Amino acid sequence: MDYQTIRVTATGGITTIAMHRPEVMNALSAQMRRELIAAFDAATEARVIVLTGTGRAFCSGQDLQDAKSIAAVDFERILNEEYGPLLTRITEARVPVIAAVNGAAAGAGANLALACDVVIATESASFIQAFTRIGLIPDAGGTHWLPRQIGLARAMGAALFAEKISARQAADWGMIWEAVPDAEFDAAVGARAAHLAKGPTTAYAALKQALRRSFDLTLPQALTEEARLQGECGRSADFTEGVTAFLQKRPPLFSGR
Repeated sequence: MDYQTIRVTATGGITTIAMHRPEVMNALSAQMRRELIAAFDAATEARVIVLTGTGRAFCSGQDLQDAKSIAAVDFERILNEEYGPLLTRITEARVPVIAAVNGAAAGAGANLALACDVVIATESASFIQAFTRIGLIPDAGGTHWLPRQIGLARAMGAALFAEKISARQAADWGMIWEAVPDAEFDAAVGARAAHLAKGPTTAYAALKQALRRSFDLTLPQALTEEARLQGECGRSADFTEGVTAFLQKRPPLFSGR
């Protein structure tokens, strides 16, 4: 596909999807949302996906100029028909998805990052739930992710006050996995992605499913689901290879089967 608003590269099992509208801080237009969905669908050979931005921002959120007039913006339709499918692609991807937050992540852009499995940010990056500044509520999954990741009190404050949260503070709160010095960012993301690309993708897919469903299950249900998924992993070639490599005292060569 000939992408206009994103850049896609693939090497060594790592597919990198970069939002590429730097002139508007990678604001999410309808075309970008369509292209992001297409890129996730096309990443069938990936063992890990990295979502990032180009320029000085990760993503500034919904492009409010992507309509003939403000009155013409139908947020309910956009969220159901465009954001919902994109967020589902991220959360249900069978491989790990890393958000490499290279700069400001605001509004829907912040929540796009939080939907990913792991968030790594530069120390100069920031996250802001900017919605109330224009009379809206957090969307693109924000009302779901925030209280689960940082607790109700912090989620409520972040949403009500719409204050900037630094990457370091986000890491301290448990909103993201880690904040790294800007000069080390590319190397850190590359190392994390390479580690996951060499890992047991069958197990990764199962653990993503188990952890993401855990909030909706009772303990007995969670234990049953855990046992089912572990059974699948125990029958995989990756498990056999992992044990064999352990006994032979060598690094495993996982196949993803």
